[in-house]
Amino acid sequence: MRPSGTRNLDFCYSLTASALFAALYYYSTLLQPLNGEQIYGWRILLTVPCLTLLLIAGGKWREVAAIAGRALRTPWFAGQLPLTSALLGVQLWLFLWAPVNGKGLDVSLGYFLLPLTLVLSGRLVFGEPISRFQAVACLLAAVGVGNELAMAQTLSWPAFVVALGYPLYFCLRRRNGTDNLGGLWFDMTLSLPVSLAFVLRDAQTLHWVVATPRPLLLILGLGALSALALALMMLAARKLNLTLFGLLSYAEPVMLVGVSLLIGESIARDKWLTYGAIWAAILVLVVEGVLVLRRRVR
Repeated sequence: MRPSGTRNLDFCYSLTASALFAALYYYSTLLQPLNGEQIYGWRILLTVPCLTLLLIAGGKWREVAAIAGRALRTPWFAGQLPLTSALLGVQLWLFLWAPVNGKGLDVSLGYFLLPLTLVLSGRLVFGEPISRFQAVACLLAAVGVGNELAMAQTLSWPAFVVALGYPLYFCLRRRNGTDNLGGLWFDMTLSLPVSLAFVLRDAQTLHWVVATPRPLLLILGLGALSALALALMMLAARKLNLTLFGLLSYAEPVMLVGVSLLIGESIARDKWLTYGAIWAAILVLVVEGVLVLRRRVR
């Protein structure tokens, strides 16, 4: 059993990553008139160098070397790397495209569904156990998601992409043994050609970014913030089982809805059942964590 202090640190990784992603959601609106593809392109171009520095500073570059060596020895494994890169790339693009194209709440719905699909993935694919507290949290979350689905009536494609794409991505990484920062580095690096194409295809916007101090500074900040958020998310995803990681991920959609409201989208009052049930689920997880900590202290 892992020490309680280590597990609490993993909780902090997950919650901090959720807060940083919510900040990124709003941050993308500061980069207008860049569109979603251009923001995504700049994000990848600036995130890779920042992530490289994080790996080197943290003594984790050996993870990159190990994956590279394995890819050279095993063609089948090498063929999986572009697939996980594409799965992550779609998610990162959608995350930045949605708030500047009026699809913020659609993506938020996908993130409401995501923790449940992660829990199911952990249970069905890896046989992960679910504690009583986690089962109660799942039930409460299901009430909130059910209310959201009843009001939405139909699911837009962004919600499907988020709810189904991320579990596939995390399962493939865990199966392939690339669920570490080195694997994230490869996923991001393999996306560089696409991101470069997005940045270069509009020469006028490119000149505006490079020649104007404010957008250039904002884009540099985007890279640093993105690298830190992704690194914390991957650390949490590796050290927590998918069930707990998925349930903790409910902090993010609640924050994303708040950001969506800040940038001008509206939400009906009858959706508060959704948020009340989700926060109740998170509270149950907090209570479980406190009880486990108290037992170990004794």
